[in-house]
Amino acid sequence: MDLSMVIPVKEESENLPELMKEIVAAMEPTGFAYEVIAIDDGSRDNTWEVLENLSKEYPFLRGYRFQFNCGKADALAFGFSKATGRYVATLDGDLQDDPLEIPKMIKILEDGYDLVSGWKVRRLDPWHKTLPSKLFNLTVSMVCGKRLHDFNCGIKAYRCSVVRYIQLYGDYHRFIPVMAKWQGFRITEMPVAHRARIHGVSKYGISRLVSGFLDLVSLMFMRSFSSKPLHFFGFIGLIFMLLGLGVCGYFGYEWLQTGAMHVRPLLLAGGFSLVMSVQFFSLGLLGEMLNGNRRRTYPVAEFFGDKVL
Repeated sequence: MDLSMVIPVKEESENLPELMKEIVAAMEPTGFAYEVIAIDDGSRDNTWEVLENLSKEYPFLRGYRFQFNCGKADALAFGFSKATGRYVATLDGDLQDDPLEIPKMIKILEDGYDLVSGWKVRRLDPWHKTLPSKLFNLTVSMVCGKRLHDFNCGIKAYRCSVVRYIQLYGDYHRFIPVMAKWQGFRITEMPVAHRARIHGVSKYGISRLVSGFLDLVSLMFMRSFSSKPLHFFGFIGLIFMLLGLGVCGYFGYEWLQTGAMHVRPLLLAGGFSLVMSVQFFSLGLLGEMLNGNRRRTYPVAEFFGDKVL
């Protein structure tokens, strides 16, 4: 298989028939052997029925339906686990991404890059979505160390090694280029066409900006301490322990000298520091235990086109 296209969808029943036609028109001239993996992320309309009907017309289509909404990152992660192509491409199911861009991205991958991210130079969205997005992209570029104009663009192309290596959950899908860059993969961007939404409504609001910055802080922490949480919590616990031992040691020495012990705020602070040190060490040890027993499962209710789930 040359190419696997992973498409997370949620209540996009009106857009899917046209999207399949566009995918065929874009991919048939390339001669690629390709598959389309659609993940219905808990849609409440007839999206799943539309996908099942489309699979009769398009044999390259494979579909999976989540029992409930898990989020785009989980849908992508599950789709990546099912992809069999040398290259993997993603795009949204709302017709705002043009499948004709994917063969161009594949050519860039063949030139030696591992990930090509789309850049919507002329974005057809209202200002209250584009302005926060520009601020977010600038901040992420500074943290990442690689200037990209549109980290959250839905259309991207990868070598299969990238999607096999990067673990997604929460809302980390918008940081895939960041994680790829930190893991030593070669990333770049390509200007892509962006189209206005015709059917359905956007699933994202301005609240995404706040959650995006919080996720960025979380990602920075996970980068440094996900495999060794005790190093982070243990360091804080060590500071509290040294403070507590210092204060209690001082009062212990005073007691040996004078034979009197007076409860003062500083003594209480020393005892509190020792208690906090135990708490932070415990958090670190729990993190180590959980880190060694992580296993991700997905609530797949139905599927088609796959002999083995």
